[in-house]
Amino acid sequence: MRDLEVLMNPNKLVKHLKKPAREFTKYDIIKFIDDNKIEMLNFRYVGEDGKLKILNFVITSKDYLESILSTGERVDGSSLFSYIEAGSSDLYVIPRFRTAFVNPFTEQPTLDILCSFYTKDGEPLESAPEYILKKATEKFTRDTGYTFKAMGELEYYIISDKQDLYPAKDQRGYHTAAPFTNWENLRLEALQTIAQCGGKIKYGHSEVGNFTADDKMYEQHEIEFNPVQAEEAVEQLIVSKWILRMLGQKHGVTISFAPKITVGKAGSGLHIHMMIEKDGINYMANDVGLTDIAKKFIAGILDKAQSLTAFGNTIPTSYLRLVPHQEAPTMVCWGDSNRSVLVRVPLGWIAKTNMIKDVNPQERGEVPYIPGKQTVEFRVPDGSADLYHLMAGLILAAGEGMQDKNALNKANDLYMNVNIFDEKHKDILNRLVALPTSCDESADYLEKDSTFYQKEGVFPKGTINGFVKKLKEYKDKDMSEHLYKNDKEIKKLVDSFIHCM
Repeated sequence: MRDLEVLMNPNKLVKHLKKPAREFTKYDIIKFIDDNKIEMLNFRYVGEDGKLKILNFVITSKDYLESILSTGERVDGSSLFSYIEAGSSDLYVIPRFRTAFVNPFTEQPTLDILCSFYTKDGEPLESAPEYILKKATEKFTRDTGYTFKAMGELEYYIISDKQDLYPAKDQRGYHTAAPFTNWENLRLEALQTIAQCGGKIKYGHSEVGNFTADDKMYEQHEIEFNPVQAEEAVEQLIVSKWILRMLGQKHGVTISFAPKITVGKAGSGLHIHMMIEKDGINYMANDVGLTDIAKKFIAGILDKAQSLTAFGNTIPTSYLRLVPHQEAPTMVCWGDSNRSVLVRVPLGWIAKTNMIKDVNPQERGEVPYIPGKQTVEFRVPDGSADLYHLMAGLILAAGEGMQDKNALNKANDLYMNVNIFDEKHKDILNRLVALPTSCDESADYLEKDSTFYQKEGVFPKGTINGFVKKLKEYKDKDMSEHLYKNDKEIKKLVDSFIHCM
């Protein structure tokens, strides 16, 4: 298995060094740089705005390279995080060797590495986004005995000049293939580039959103990943967003992850799939169906769903997407196939079937049964999500549910296998709890749950207060009422958040 992981991996470092990325050492990085005549090194890290930052080094000698990789470098934390004072703002950025990849966009051979933040005393910065997530994952495994894995569905729009040959069919873009989609080539380039930079891709395809307006063409696409460790899941989403934007610049188009592009059209979510694992076994489902521990996992997330929007839906237009009849959740419930539920249980190949032999009767021998593909999908977040904090919050919520003695009853009470918006199920809809309808309301729920997120110091108090302050600053409490049928003001609002996160 390890040999196959190396042999078929598109990451150039993995292939050259003949080892998985998780095993990379400082001397592996130096060897790759030396063997491949790499001229520059970039340190990458995520600031408060959720975007990748960069610090460039010209490699002038092996001694200098070893010094950088051994001790990291110093940065001004007050320019990266609003809560760090300028008087004591110096931080260290220390490279995580497993994240190294060859930069696909520079003219000169360049290696990029993601970094972690450390204080002047050589301790992890408690409020650093990547460290909050690390603390959450360690607490989850310590409390439950399981490993949390996740992956994201990255939806985005490509906005370009209108094409006349094959005009877009309104809201009919799902799985459209060239030549009836105009930007399949960009998506394919993105898939290959992301994989070479370490992303574990499941697949890519065009999505529902497809329309023309104001002489512009809007095409929605999606890239979905495979489940990996939570920290890696966030890293590959952040790097992928950077790659897509760089490719947009290359091709002269706009890439947007905004939750809403225009009125009445499909918005872009950033659904998070999750699973729990122990000794390499997925415990979300067995041959019969979802396990009790998985249902408790779901119950924990449902319990904190309202405050999780503070991390996953961070701008006013997030709440233009979370409306009925748009395949986006509005109420706290879960189910199997209804795409309007908050947590959905997608098909997971749990039944021992022989579909391959049925389709291919010429197939000889036994077809292996491959278990362990079941996940559950949190459908609330969108492209504005602060991914490190969102993932940390999900992990804490799921872990709490798994330890709650009453979680199974809660899960059973909130299971919905009907269309809750059908008039004949009005009684069911009326007893469900609603998601927030604005950043202001989301901030209120986060304040209410603040003690939960601060348990064992996972989320510092200042981090929670920072989110509340930022969300409240939008002053969007009654936004939906003020904007109702006011398409001009909605467009103005949407345009102002087109480049979120």
